[in-house]
Amino acid sequence: MKINRLFEITTILLNKGSVTAQELADRFGVSTRTIYRDIDVLSSAGVPVYMNKGNGGGIHLLENYALSRTLISEQESESLLLTIKTLQATHYPELDRVLEKLGSIFKNTPVYDWVEIDFSPWSSSPNENHKFNHIKQALLQSKVIRFDYVNGEGRKSNRLAEPEKLIFKNNAWYLAAYCRQRQEQRTFRISRLKNLTVMSATFARRLLPAQNPKESNNNAAPTLIPLKLRVQAKALNRLYDYFDDSYFMPNADGSFTLAAALPAGEWLFSYILSFGSFVEVLEPEQVRQTVVKRMKQTLQIYEL
Repeated sequence: MKINRLFEITTILLNKGSVTAQELADRFGVSTRTIYRDIDVLSSAGVPVYMNKGNGGGIHLLENYALSRTLISEQESESLLLTIKTLQATHYPELDRVLEKLGSIFKNTPVYDWVEIDFSPWSSSPNENHKFNHIKQALLQSKVIRFDYVNGEGRKSNRLAEPEKLIFKNNAWYLAAYCRQRQEQRTFRISRLKNLTVMSATFARRLLPAQNPKESNNNAAPTLIPLKLRVQAKALNRLYDYFDDSYFMPNADGSFTLAAALPAGEWLFSYILSFGSFVEVLEPEQVRQTVVKRMKQTLQIYEL
């Protein structure tokens, strides 16, 4: 369409400063006469474009011209550009080209590389590095995926699923998908999803109800256990990933008391034990005794 060609001509001039009519004609598959008419249209619309003949001639745009002054504020253009930069982590098709175009349009807007998004964990295999790209491909092309999954109880299974949405919640990534084995929507934690393969089979998207990203074997809300923990200062850095200062009460010896309700399950004891001697269960007594029992069982492994 002509309007798209006019916009792209403006973008090219913003990027290069000047270009010949023949270059534009070759790019768009039109005659140079058509390009000259396009330049007249742009000039009539108020775009400060002009032409020179001879050596160094061509089509030019006045220096420092930017569309952002008439279309969008500087603050809005900064937000838009930085949002697209964060999306580059997904390697979405044509994002680099979109960013280049917008960067030229808003060329008076400074863009700083102050944010970088990397979906892979610190210690990851090449397969892990590409996991998000494979999921993105399946989402965009409506393709079925196959993967191995280990749930919160440690049970491993192989799944066929129809991916619906990626969710970031509580410092973790989840995949909302329709599980063909269970014949219902399930939410899978990405870090527990292994050996993912994008199948050739496609699917029609289903109308699914909204669901919170909680891992469970059913849709029931998890049982919460009120806990009181004594926490050494050395463990605060990890606990701050989940709790803010309002959950902590300082003690005279430099430790802190954490009072919070956490979901019941095997993961809870593993989580508490992962802190070693830096966390002590004060309440409830049943959880405290279970942790003691697990510690004794672990110690037996190392006893000669």
